[in-house]
Amino acid sequence: MTRVVKFEDVKDRLNELVRKAEAGETTTITRDGKPVASIVPIRTKPKGGTDWEAGYRFMEEHGIDFAVGELPPDWDDPLPEDFLITPLPEDYGKPKSPKK
Repeated sequence: MTRVVKFEDVKDRLNELVRKAEAGETTTITRDGKPVASIVPIRTKPKGGTDWEAGYRFMEEHGIDFAVGELPPDWDDPLPEDFLITPLPEDYGKPKSPKK
């Protein structure tokens, strides 16, 4: 959950906002109705959980539905023998001119 606080109110509520960040809540600070800064929790490796679990929690908290699809079954098969000796195209790495 993200809390929104006016810049003028931050000084009086800083202790509360830091406690909320420690509890995992993000606060957006606004000036004249426009976001100017955030107080965010510092994420450390979760106790009793895995990095994957932390990643899924992050995705859920930020409304991310999809990150990486299923890998094909041959994703780790060896590359073809000639993979490293196949020449690159002549224009490889050259900047492309903008389309007019």
